[in-house]
Amino acid sequence: MPVLVRTFAFACALPLVVAGAQVPQAPVAKLVPHVDTLHADVLSDNYFWMRDRKDPDLVPWLEKENAYTTAMTKHTAELQEKIYQEIVGRIKETDQQVPEKRGPYFYYTRTEKGKSYPIFARKRGTLEAPEEVYFDQNAMAEGKKFYSLGGFSVSPDHRLLAVLVDTTGYEDFELQVKDLSAGRFLDDKVQKLGFGIAWASDNRTLFYLTTDSAKRGDKVWRHRIGGRADGDAMVYHEPDVLFNLGVRRSRSGNYIYVESGSFTSGETRVIDAKHPETKPRLFAARRPDVEYELTDIPGRFLVLTNDSARNFRVMQARIGAPTRWTNFLPHRDTAFVEGVQAYHDFIVVAERSSGLRRLRVQRLSDGAVHDVTFPEPAYGVFQGNSEFDSRTMRFSYSSLVTPNTTYDYDLRTKERRELKRDEVLGGYDPSMYKVERLYARARDGTRVPISLVYKAPFMRNGQRPLFLYAYGSYGSTTEPTFNSSRLSLIDRGFVFAIAHVRGGQEMGRQWYDDGKMLKKKNTFTDFVDIADHLVSERYTSPERLVANGGSAGGLLMGVITNLRPELFRAVVADVPFVDVINTMRDASIPLTAQEWQQWGNPNKKDEYDYMKSYSPYDNIEAKAYPSLLVTSGLNDSRVAYWEPSKWVAKLRTMKTDKNPLLLKMNMGAGHGGGSGRYERYRETAFRFAFVVDAVGLSVAQ
Repeated sequence: MPVLVRTFAFACALPLVVAGAQVPQAPVAKLVPHVDTLHADVLSDNYFWMRDRKDPDLVPWLEKENAYTTAMTKHTAELQEKIYQEIVGRIKETDQQVPEKRGPYFYYTRTEKGKSYPIFARKRGTLEAPEEVYFDQNAMAEGKKFYSLGGFSVSPDHRLLAVLVDTTGYEDFELQVKDLSAGRFLDDKVQKLGFGIAWASDNRTLFYLTTDSAKRGDKVWRHRIGGRADGDAMVYHEPDVLFNLGVRRSRSGNYIYVESGSFTSGETRVIDAKHPETKPRLFAARRPDVEYELTDIPGRFLVLTNDSARNFRVMQARIGAPTRWTNFLPHRDTAFVEGVQAYHDFIVVAERSSGLRRLRVQRLSDGAVHDVTFPEPAYGVFQGNSEFDSRTMRFSYSSLVTPNTTYDYDLRTKERRELKRDEVLGGYDPSMYKVERLYARARDGTRVPISLVYKAPFMRNGQRPLFLYAYGSYGSTTEPTFNSSRLSLIDRGFVFAIAHVRGGQEMGRQWYDDGKMLKKKNTFTDFVDIADHLVSERYTSPERLVANGGSAGGLLMGVITNLRPELFRAVVADVPFVDVINTMRDASIPLTAQEWQQWGNPNKKDEYDYMKSYSPYDNIEAKAYPSLLVTSGLNDSRVAYWEPSKWVAKLRTMKTDKNPLLLKMNMGAGHGGGSGRYERYRETAFRFAFVVDAVGLSVAQ
């Protein structure tokens, strides 16, 4: 097929000079790279060329954007450094995780002052035994600009370690295997893998995933330690582009689960972990709009499913008769079942009611049930331990004012024992801060929750700056948990607030369903209505209100800047998904095809029209916009760098205000930014300095 090209021309505004820094200008005309089908959206897109990483103008333009951002924020350099020192000064740089018993060892991670990555260590038998450092991520990352782990698993006999390593940020992982007894890496290496590894019980067989050209997990493979990668056997291939594969070892260790799931349905294949070469056995075939997840206990599978249960229920099936399901925990309208963790003698169900998570413990011998509850008005709680035979549940708890605290909970006696509360250095006193749980009335009458924290005393006079965060997609719940970095804003007078907008699952499955596909606009209008509520109730004012979200939350930021730009003083959009139509048209882009069940399929007119009506890039207008900080990573495989880049370029030609518009492109990282903790702290300090400056607080503070 011949290469299709087209020249674009557009009116180019005169270079704008602000504070001595010249605003970068995109080229006046570019050729459209080859595309299979030239849609009208492409033909009208002045910046489509930015998708071509080989274009000689791309990197120089991004570097000019970074230089401009540096120049425009030069006056905050001292504040950035001060906030960075505050963030580092609150953490215990040399610290250790609570050890967790796994087999004959106690495993833990620890950090050392000045080192960016964790050190993985263990002790055999007792906590007084000599320490064995079995993986030092700092040593492994030496000389590399980026180093991240996508999988980390010790073999059942504790002799081998399998890791998935990414050194670019693009999430193309390499499998590496370390012999822990010899302290050396083996020759076993497999490249360009996706997330997920699982050991079989023989300690010599590993299961891993490869991805297709769109980075969709599509094949599970079986690798024999010591064998060549080109001799690995394919276990299962998922041809449907709407489905993504996963692989995991069950908590009991008895099975390997090969899970194939879309956003609306799924199925699981089961492999006996003691016989890894056996053919995977389908547990229950996929059905439209039915999801399920397996957990095994002695003699039974437990099935978490939404089959005839919008808020999910737990079914059970005998190991020998997996098609005969009976109720274990019936569906309830008042509780959304989020997950099931199995122990040999107990089941712990994580469920959500009134927006908050609780843990429901059931003894298998007699069915006795009790709840583990928590006192604060807004909090997050997460289960942690991996030992199936334990009668102790480990969980971590925190709130907007309570630092992360690790507990052991005796499932028999109900005794709760605090093991560690993360230290916040510098004299942090939680009694100086107050948490509130509010509700705003959305325009359709729905009550939408807000979690917020501020430093007391507090007067609702509209003078406080307020930092409003949200995500609101994929059914992901934003938990109101502690983050000591936020104190750099809160101690400067900010209210920190989380908008629990529809699209997450804070209020149950319906909350998610009402914030996706042809109801996606609820996510955006909920956020605006919450902002209006906080202003009307005088928690803040538009001149002091800052919005923030990342990835799909960055889409939210893009939409609200088009909808109500006058409501926000500044917006921080991190790795924002803003070019909705062009991305969802191209199934070769990572995540796209699967997400036709999340956002819509642009090949269907009603879904195309709906997405086009809110897509941030397609709805930029000639009007005033808030101050904008946009971040991205050149190696981002989830939201490609060109989306925020195009958005910024188009905004530059259209907006009528003189507010700062800054693009900060990390030229050596991906979706999550820098991989080292100190680099991440500096990124946070940069964002916070921008925010403090935007609302008019003194940068000398």
